Amino acid sequence: MQVITPASESFLQRYLNNTSPTGFEWSGQQLWLEYIRPYVDECHVDNYGTAYAVINPGQDYKVVIEGHADEISWYVNMITDDGFIHIIRNGGSDYLIAPSMRVWVHLRKGGKVPGVFGWPAIHTRTDKDASLSPAQDNLTIDVGAKDKDEVLAMGIHVGCVVTFQDEFAVLNDRYYMGRALDNRMGGFCIAEVARLLKENNIRLPYSLYVVNSVQEEIGLRGAEMIAQTIRPNAAIVTDVTHDTHTPMLNTKKHGDVRCGKGPSVTHAPAVHQKLLDLITDAADAQNIPYQREAASRSTGTDTDAFAYSNGGVPSALISLPLRYMHTTVEMAHKDDVNHLIRLIYESLQKIEKGHDFRYFIP
Repeated sequence: MQVITPASESFLQRYLNNTSPTGFEWSGQQLWLEYIRPYVDECHVDNYGTAYAVINPGQDYKVVIEGHADEISWYVNMITDDGFIHIIRNGGSDYLIAPSMRVWVHLRKGGKVPGVFGWPAIHTRTDKDASLSPAQDNLTIDVGAKDKDEVLAMGIHVGCVVTFQDEFAVLNDRYYMGRALDNRMGGFCIAEVARLLKENNIRLPYSLYVVNSVQEEIGLRGAEMIAQTIRPNAAIVTDVTHDTHTPMLNTKKHGDVRCGKGPSVTHAPAVHQKLLDLITDAADAQNIPYQREAASRSTGTDTDAFAYSNGGVPSALISLPLRYMHTTVEMAHKDDVNHLIRLIYESLQKIEKGHDFRYFIP
């Protein structure tokens, strides 16, 4: 069953090409709400920008499906007298990939200025310098300005956010590729679930909240806030995980997950085992391939924020295998995206009104 349509892919391309840095997610959220609006009954945005839509509102029993909207980026931290810009990270940005990358410096009141992460030419580095690694104190952005005053005149100031310049692409007709698949692919997948429910006239016996959270990359903050607002009875969270079969990754350390073999379900203390069983039962019944992995403490995803909110919310994590996470060439297999959408869609139909996930009743 192929669920992604040409119209879906068109939205995905627009959504991934849009910038949505942590703390500045609103333009991406507007695109997401515009796409999902025909398939839901209500749309909302909270004070910090988490967007959520509701299907069959007003029911006592509430279920969440969730992804996060924000992407890693940089902040302007200091401007030198010579017009070079020093940065700090906004989320888990990778210093190693920055040199020679083109960037956009986003202005506070709209607009953006092009720039580059400069790096000393190989000819100018001595043997001692050859091992120099990019780091916060030696990375600078060059916007072609002659001095600090010209940078300021462009509208750039400390606190402006910086993102890489790049575009969505399809690689070998098999992989979606670009920056910020972590985790706007999650937002795409849950929107597709809403579309399928609408187009197939599925009437769920509870209120479904389709949630696109903000600020996951700096500590699950958007999920923390929206969990308190919605107070759900169960939550299915989707995020990305590592394809551990790419070069230089240790499967003994990071687990055995491979792109193209289906979404991955996680076993972890925050993951409610009865909800996880419901999901894997749905996968088995519909012949949806999936993989398994384990997290020894936290999952490091919004699953933790939902699970440990409101006295404990049964929560589960379904992850999309991803190559080269937190780079500009993140890659996700089309089949995995399709199967992740189907798995959430089928799992929702197995949850009953008033579903009791307690392990036992005294």
